[in-house]
Amino acid sequence: MDPVTLFYRFGLALVIGGLVGLQREHAEGGKGELFAGVRTFALFSLAGAGGALLAEILAYPWAFLVLLAVVGLLIIVSHGISSWRGAIGLTTEMAALLTFLIGAFCYWGMLELAAALGVTVAVLLSFKSELRRFAQQLTQADVLAALKFAVITAIVLPLLPNQTFGVPPWDAFNPYRVWLMVVLVSGVGFAGYVLMKRLGPGKGIVLTGLIGGLVSSTAVTLSFAHRGKQEAVLARALAVGIAVAWTVMFGRVLVVVAVVNLGLLSRIVFPIVAAGLVGLVGSFVLLRAARGGEAPALEVEAPFELGPAVRFGLLYGGILIAARAAHLYLGDLGVYLSSVAAAVADVDAITLTMAELGRPGGGVDPVTAGRAIVVAAMANTLVKGGMVAVLGGRSLRRTMAPVLGAMLVVGIGLAFVL
Repeated sequence: MDPVTLFYRFGLALVIGGLVGLQREHAEGGKGELFAGVRTFALFSLAGAGGALLAEILAYPWAFLVLLAVVGLLIIVSHGISSWRGAIGLTTEMAALLTFLIGAFCYWGMLELAAALGVTVAVLLSFKSELRRFAQQLTQADVLAALKFAVITAIVLPLLPNQTFGVPPWDAFNPYRVWLMVVLVSGVGFAGYVLMKRLGPGKGIVLTGLIGGLVSSTAVTLSFAHRGKQEAVLARALAVGIAVAWTVMFGRVLVVVAVVNLGLLSRIVFPIVAAGLVGLVGSFVLLRAARGGEAPALEVEAPFELGPAVRFGLLYGGILIAARAAHLYLGDLGVYLSSVAAAVADVDAITLTMAELGRPGGGVDPVTAGRAIVVAAMANTLVKGGMVAVLGGRSLRRTMAPVLGAMLVVGIGLAFVL
């Protein structure tokens, strides 16, 4: 190895160790409670790089392991002394051990991994209070939902066959891809739910609609519509939250299509973005009219449960087969009809279906698939508008009507004109 590369790798190890140590030094605050600061952590990282170099020079891998054992012994002794003094905890000690290994990764040329691990360690150490508060906000149901989501992602998904079965329209069904979409949709909803738990549901009108729309724009609509009937004075404020949630739904459609079928994105981007911009403009207009009204609290339960996930998978698989059959026997009209019918229940499922069938060889023309997605998004918006009309008060209906009408006209018009 040339000297420049060698010095670069040891230099990176020094910087990463110093970064972690700087965080620990700051956390210590001059109290002398931590056994390692900037200098010690930098030395740990350099020791890891030096141990990897020594093992290579001696052609004896056990030399590195011996040095790792010595460092581990020092950490154990330090932890024993700290525990004897009443300071129980392993965070700094584990950070020191990881810093030693990061230094070795630097020497071995895994620079990106070393840098990522170093930053991750520093961030985790810095977010102690925030992570503790977040953990205290979680309920048993939240923890179980997270574990179930991990099960369907890491255990169930890899076991499913990645192939289709039978003749058309049954060839549209692929167990692996169907469950992958379950994971995708559940992940988006779960991410929004985590943000809501972290920030709180009542942090502002726009934020409530934004985060609530990630979890479920239908849930936002239902919750705010009920509130609008009870408290007409909040009609404009509630309308802002609903409009923002609807706008986020259009963004979710774009993200889903980009992940599943990037080539189809150009077919829907103009009508979907235009409808979203109408919703955004409407949100700003309503926000100004609301004059800073109080944001209503939105209570949303943990969005992931195994039962609903399985039902969504069955719904998505059924829509895949039904849409394929409708196209086979009714042509493009069958695709549009199936899109409208499916969007009444779930816009994500039909979006995923059309994105899948719009692939090369998927059986549906990309133009038709793109229009079907737009029609589904508009149909879903219309259904939510119906919820506002039926469940909301008169003030909320009158406030939301122009936004709803503009979204539908722009989205559907551009879908069939362009």
